[in-house]
Amino acid sequence: MGISSRKEKIIEAVVDSYINRCEPVSSADIQKTYLPAVSSATIRNELATLEDMGYLAQPHTSSGRVPTAEAYRLYVEKLMPRRKLSRSELKIIKRYFNRKITELDDILKSTAKVISEITNLTSVAYVQNVEKARIENIKIVKITDSTALIIIVTDHGVIKDAAANIAQNISEEYFTRAGEFVTEVFKGCSIAQAVHSKKIIRDTRKEYEQIFKTVLKILKNHSHEEMVSDIVLEGSAKILEQPEYANLQKAKAMLELLDAKEDLIPVLQNSDDMSLNILISKDNEIKEGMPECAIVTANYAVNGINIGKAGVIGPIRMDYPKVVSVLDYIGKTINLLPEPDRNAKMYNAESQSVEENAGEGEIHADETENETQ
Repeated sequence: MGISSRKEKIIEAVVDSYINRCEPVSSADIQKTYLPAVSSATIRNELATLEDMGYLAQPHTSSGRVPTAEAYRLYVEKLMPRRKLSRSELKIIKRYFNRKITELDDILKSTAKVISEITNLTSVAYVQNVEKARIENIKIVKITDSTALIIIVTDHGVIKDAAANIAQNISEEYFTRAGEFVTEVFKGCSIAQAVHSKKIIRDTRKEYEQIFKTVLKILKNHSHEEMVSDIVLEGSAKILEQPEYANLQKAKAMLELLDAKEDLIPVLQNSDDMSLNILISKDNEIKEGMPECAIVTANYAVNGINIGKAGVIGPIRMDYPKVVSVLDYIGKTINLLPEPDRNAKMYNAESQSVEENAGEGEIHADETENETQ
């Protein structure tokens, strides 16, 4: 049922008066303050009707009326006047929000405080569900030698920062790289996805674990135990042309040495920093069980960077002056070579990989070997 404008004005009068005085409102109060042109009898009739309609209540028979929840609801939705905030109230609000606020929590805390201060009521604030907010950046900032600040930035702003204990003596550059890495992992994820991120972390760990395993495999292949593949032997059969190895037992011992290249690793990896190394093996002087021979090697460098050793293996009776001259001249020639273009090498490797994956021109091991030779 509709409600007349006079009834609305009486409801407004009762609510306003009750808000200000917190006492039941009489017909005389309404006539005197709000509706002087309306008689008391008419106001009493309207009050009785509004009570029947559920907008007003009478605490006891001789008292005035008080508003019900329905009256407050109508008042808020349609009847209440709008008032401007005072200068002092505006000043309070500015005091809270003129400072720099970055976190959602801080915004809501400040909002609750200023509302309570101005209204003199208990305030409440609630951070809306931000599970759909997407992570944009994660920053890790070193604070002290043992703590770092982790800041999470989303498309809703900074949601939280927290201090974390860290190991000491870690450089700031490490935290920059760590922040970039974690951002790369979580960027674009919603908070809901990140909270249940075991799969993201597991997949990332698996991906990087595979890379680390491959790197370690490469490094292992170049370690002391696995360096056999880095030893290149040429002209092994020429050892048989030397008279010393006409003896079948001596020849067999030399061929076994050349075949088991790992026995040469400790010899070639000696700690001698001399540019020229002459080792003579007689009566096990170099290594236990090593056949009688001589090994002459030179350290080779390109632009001053040592790249390895090269030399000859032969009978103790060899033309040392000639061998040394050859090795010395080759060393000087190598050192003047331009430094290899690593980027070009990487580019060529990538191009080759693309061609192989596309099925264009397979490369066979025997072809590569023939080209090297």
